[in-house]
Amino acid sequence: MDNVSVVRIFTLSRINETMNYRLTIFSLTLLYYCVILFVNISLIAIIILDENLHEPMYILLCNFCINGLYGTIGFYPKFLLDLLSSSHEISYSGCLFQAFITYSFACADFSILAVMAYDRYLAICRPLHYHSFMTKRRLSQLVCFSWFTPFSILSISILLTSRLRLCGSNIQKLFCVNWVIVKLACSDVNTVLNSVIAYATMFIYISHGFFIVWTYMHLIKNCVRSKEDRVKFMQTCVPHLISLITFVVVILVDLMYMRFGSTDLPQSLQNFIAIEFLLISPVMNPLIYGFKLTKIRNRILGLVYIKGKSTVP
Repeated sequence: MDNVSVVRIFTLSRINETMNYRLTIFSLTLLYYCVILFVNISLIAIIILDENLHEPMYILLCNFCINGLYGTIGFYPKFLLDLLSSSHEISYSGCLFQAFITYSFACADFSILAVMAYDRYLAICRPLHYHSFMTKRRLSQLVCFSWFTPFSILSISILLTSRLRLCGSNIQKLFCVNWVIVKLACSDVNTVLNSVIAYATMFIYISHGFFIVWTYMHLIKNCVRSKEDRVKFMQTCVPHLISLITFVVVILVDLMYMRFGSTDLPQSLQNFIAIEFLLISPVMNPLIYGFKLTKIRNRILGLVYIKGKSTVP
């Protein structure tokens, strides 16, 4: 039992910097979290209830929104409670659980984006074979892959972290991050396995990135040759591309800051960089897809029209 942590409580020290404006931040955060819940649940409900939307692209979008809800549950409720509390502590198991949720959410987002890129590649570059390739069974396998891969990787990573003996309990973040917990390990503790898993995770998701680039090379080549494919690309691939670019930029900024970031930056900016992947994607993705995809936009406008008509005396 010598290698098991004796730390049972962590302190999230970065929250102290927000306490001068905590009521304002609490109100804005609560409002923003309600918006996240509303837009994601609305899109999920529309896709589930409308049988015309039971197609691979929309089912993948539904998973995208479910993942957005899953990831934000790991951060916002705890953060809101911390803003109302004078004690900004989190239990050891709660910290590991939060680290698992927030980063499995980020990894699942990228996996779903890779599967969506594959779906668009088949729809535009292999239209005659699309329905034979993208069967219900194949779709189920791809959805399982997009969830199982990040859950497996992060489970192994968190399990390895839980076996470390820690010599610190102060986390310089608004929420728990697995690698920050690893850095609290005592100097005589071997963290090589944690590093190996971290690099393996990077390799897997860099491979996802190369696969997405490969699909878009083929998509763009097809669109150059065909006007009809260009229309399909603009309607269905542009929202995916915007989500992808935003996600990659946000994650790269977060990773680069964790690795090379300066402590001279204002504390509020440091906090924003740390949580931007939990701020931008969960709201932006359902809004972009909701406005850009014709079937969903028409369904939303139809619901608004029917509701408006029913309220007229």
